[in-house]
Amino acid sequence: MPAYVISEVTVLDEAAADSYRALAQDSIARYGGRYVVRAGALEVVEGDWPAKQRVIVVEFPTMERAREWYASDEYAEALAVRDGALRRRLLFVEGVA
Repeated sequence: MPAYVISEVTVLDEAAADSYRALAQDSIARYGGRYVVRAGALEVVEGDWPAKQRVIVVEFPTMERAREWYASDEYAEALAVRDGALRRRLLFVEGVA
């Protein structure tokens, strides 16, 4: 069953965020993940949404693979860059069969 990693992101430093994205993208691919939504244009239909906030959705083949990716040495490199680059909320959600 697929699993999704969903991030709400506010970029703090665009250059550092570019470095984070490159490292994260490589690590995601190594664990079978693929971007479904990558900070595309937003259309707010209900409620409030901060203008600078972005949404990223990554699909992994299973929840186990998503967890392995997050705990991996490869992603640890991206996390080392992340703190100065962006602020986010992150969650894992199990998909449907």
